[in-house]
Amino acid sequence: MDPVDIAELGLSLAEVDPDVPSVARIYDFWLGGSQNFEADRVVARRTAEALPHLPAAAWANRAFLRRVVRHLAVDRGVSQFLDLGSGVPTVGNVHEVAQAADPDARVVYVDIDPVAVAHARALLAETPGAEAVLADLRRPRSVLEHPLVRGTLDLSRPVAVLMFAVLHFIPQDAQAAGIVRDFMGAVAPGSYLALSHGVPDRDAPQVQASAARAYAQRTGVPYVSRTPQQVGSWLAELEVEPPGVVAIDEWMPEPGAEPRDNPLYCGVLARKAAG
Repeated sequence: MDPVDIAELGLSLAEVDPDVPSVARIYDFWLGGSQNFEADRVVARRTAEALPHLPAAAWANRAFLRRVVRHLAVDRGVSQFLDLGSGVPTVGNVHEVAQAADPDARVVYVDIDPVAVAHARALLAETPGAEAVLADLRRPRSVLEHPLVRGTLDLSRPVAVLMFAVLHFIPQDAQAAGIVRDFMGAVAPGSYLALSHGVPDRDAPQVQASAARAYAQRTGVPYVSRTPQQVGSWLAELEVEPPGVVAIDEWMPEPGAEPRDNPLYCGVLARKAAG
């Protein structure tokens, strides 16, 4: 991939330095995508050498996202989705799953990575009801007041707020909890929060900690694994749906699927009570 691709899209995005690894593009590489630079691939390979099951965990997390979106669109009738920290577009995007259930479903992708947003916009160029926004989820108000968010989603009606594999890049527990609180406080009753989060590697905690330090040094982005109990503490004002905060493979698994012995992500779906 060449950085000139960004300019060719005609987008007003920040300058992209291909020598600085990006969290979104590293994840794209693990998922078999092509929207990544050599610097991203180097970090992805080195991190996976330390934690060989990490790419498979990324695929499992993606499958969890699809199950959640399908459940919300088909079983709960949700037609609006705000995907925070959405990353680089890949197979089974939120809008594809949601609009397969409801062609009128509306989706906004939000990411801080210009490459991720540029390619999302290119992908969505001919997709009504779906937009991509360059914004920082650490500033909820700036996201919620963005013209494309306001123009695409009706925040007076229920919205599914998605935070998949993103809050573990927020090192302070209070800030992560505040992000959840601020977004869910701004959406209508009957809205949902779906999130996944990295958990401690019980088989190799020291290896995981060392890999996390190296990852942070290379990307400039910290990584903090948290227990399901810690993640659950952010949801006190929401109605947590069964089965609660669990390993992602255990959340409404596909028939015949077997859970992993040592999952690296937990996941949860919670609802903002009506009234």
